[in-house]
Amino acid sequence: MDRRLAAYAVCIEDGRVLLALAVGPDGDRTWTLPGGGVEHAEDPFDTVVREVAEETGLEAVVERLLGVDSRVIPAGERRLPGAPELQNVGVFYGVRVTGGRLRPEPNGDTAASVWTPVAEVARLRRSSLVDIGLALAQHLPPTGHATPAVPVGGLVQH
Repeated sequence: MDRRLAAYAVCIEDGRVLLALAVGPDGDRTWTLPGGGVEHAEDPFDTVVREVAEETGLEAVVERLLGVDSRVIPAGERRLPGAPELQNVGVFYGVRVTGGRLRPEPNGDTAASVWTPVAEVARLRRSSLVDIGLALAQHLPPTGHATPAVPVGGLVQH
């Protein structure tokens, strides 16, 4: 089994959430939260600030830890053919934008970043990470555990 530790930004302002359009190796496009893998010896707190800047061009500060989600993606549902199942451990932070200018990620996997009305998110083809982050921001569970699990299917992807 592969394991991945990642940090994700949940930035909600004026009823809109900041989303990033991720483009997979096969050209598949999925809306997700700004964020990504924690690099060697990096603190997830620092990861989320770095990833927001890299993917969106915006400067952000962390306001609070929202919670943690752990899920296993079966081997057959991974984007990489032949890869083993993946345990993704995501640390979700509530962030606030403090500056910068929205732009696509240069030389990266993020084709665009946009502010999307929260009410319109359900109509988008999106990563389950979006639903998890919004649920954590809305409910602020005292344990920080993202439950119940967000089902994958239809417009909601791994």
